Amino acid sequence: MIKKNKVIRNLLELLGYFAVALAIAFFINNAVIVNAVVISGSMESTVMTDSRIVGSRLAYLINGPERFDIILFKFPDDEASEPFLKRIIGLPGEKVEIKDGKVYIDDSETPLDDSFIKEETHGNFGPFFVPEDSYFVLGDNRNNSKDSKDWVNKFVAKNKILGKVYAEYFPAPKLLN
Repeated sequence: MIKKNKVIRNLLELLGYFAVALAIAFFINNAVIVNAVVISGSMESTVMTDSRIVGSRLAYLINGPERFDIILFKFPDDEASEPFLKRIIGLPGEKVEIKDGKVYIDDSETPLDDSFIKEETHGNFGPFFVPEDSYFVLGDNRNNSKDSKDWVNKFVAKNKILGKVYAEYFPAPKLLN
């Protein structure tokens, strides 16, 4: 009888540890990190389709998003869909215009440095006027990306950003910038 009680007590203790571990993992995954699988080729060659990425849900608690941050967010045209991954190009209050594939901010004569883009981009879009607390985002694979320039709801609201993406961990670990 004593042996049976000890086994039951040990089993309950083990289940308690398991429950605590699950609660901690749930908290971290829903409040601290953002983890996702890339479902489209819009960010190739920075992040390939089927890559697994990780970022921080806490990244913007003190400072807001910055130009060129890679973010995971709720798609403005269908928030119930899988999260989207894009790069921030336009900040709140800015005018964004794309001429001959080059991005210009606030009528600048000099286009943004988009040396991270691997192929020449094409097209003319805009101008787009980014509302307060919103961002204009583009994929790095601009010629094959459906992004702010194409959506019905052109901008990502700050409160729809799930996190700043820092790294790819599968198939090969690498830092993203």
